[in-house]
Amino acid sequence: MKAMILAAGKGTRVRPITYTIPKPMIPILQKPVMEFLLELLRQHGFDQIMVNVSHLANEIESYFRDGQRFGVQIAYSFEGSIVDGELKGKAMGSAGGMRRIQDFSPFFDDTFIVLCGDALIDLDLTAAVKWHREKGSIATVIMKSVPREDVSSYGVVVTDETGRIKAFQEKPSVEEALSTDINTGIYIFEPEIFNYIPSGMEYDIGGDLFPKLVEIGAPFYGISMDFEWVDIGKVPDYWQAIRDVLSGKVKNVEIPGHEVAPGIYTGLNVAVNWDKVNIQGPVYIGGMTKIEDGATIIGPAMIGPSCHICRNATVDNSVIFEYSRLGENVRLVNKLVFGRYCVDKDGASIDLQAAALDWLITDTRQTLPAAPPVEHRAIVELLSNGS
Repeated sequence: MKAMILAAGKGTRVRPITYTIPKPMIPILQKPVMEFLLELLRQHGFDQIMVNVSHLANEIESYFRDGQRFGVQIAYSFEGSIVDGELKGKAMGSAGGMRRIQDFSPFFDDTFIVLCGDALIDLDLTAAVKWHREKGSIATVIMKSVPREDVSSYGVVVTDETGRIKAFQEKPSVEEALSTDINTGIYIFEPEIFNYIPSGMEYDIGGDLFPKLVEIGAPFYGISMDFEWVDIGKVPDYWQAIRDVLSGKVKNVEIPGHEVAPGIYTGLNVAVNWDKVNIQGPVYIGGMTKIEDGATIIGPAMIGPSCHICRNATVDNSVIFEYSRLGENVRLVNKLVFGRYCVDKDGASIDLQAAALDWLITDTRQTLPAAPPVEHRAIVELLSNGS
């Protein structure tokens, strides 16, 4: 069976991570989120997969290649061109990307599924496709019910008693919401859907195609299913994904490494004197990481591989990417450290280099910088604030 993974977006709401990592490659405990999607697709018989790419396309293609080591076949549709010797991405929209592939050669010749490449899910795809076919639907939206107070964060889907989609509401207020079923960005289509997608232009599934289907009264349905769904649309979502995995809420994601104590997992060759640190799970510590005496790590927390947590430093409910060195007495609460950036739980970031704080949190592969000037102490206090 055939599927498509949407992987062409720039991921602007997940910056600074997506400056150097495309959204589908964002790691969930050292494994790209798109790899989990490939595993799920393979489990349900979807082994021929198209991926549209644009932003940082080489990162995706060089990792997954033809899909052979993942038990599937993968081909890529690059959206963009070479300008002045460099690849420049220009995404065509989710529906436009589908159409580009179909125009090249009619790949989608039977029921197929479309997934966003940045979501962590454990959906029963087989049951969803069965329902879609029984309805005789040309397009089906997989929905998930959320508490009414949360509807303003999502695109809401309004259906009748048969499941036929009547309308959409984009992030409505609690008072105006006509439904608590939200669009998860998981779709099932029949090849006839291409009769409604124009060629050679940017065209979006949610913004352009779906309103058209409602307008013409096409057999267009939505089904609400119970499954774990973490959409990494912005930095706080990524934070939640890590927390959910460490807490065991996502069924198809195992915590890697070796459990050295209840709720504490490590990769290979972690250097730590367990009697002289305070580590409270759930915590994952990547291989070749050094944790000095007096350090405190309070979960849920993830420390990437090849990090260095110096003496008396504290990592509390935080995510630290690989090759990060946290200086002595640094206290990080509800923070994400990615390269030269420190991000709070709401997505606001500090450029450590621009703020002259790269002596405080730096790369383990760099020579340690000189001691900090006195005038930077106020900024240190701000960075260490747990708010």
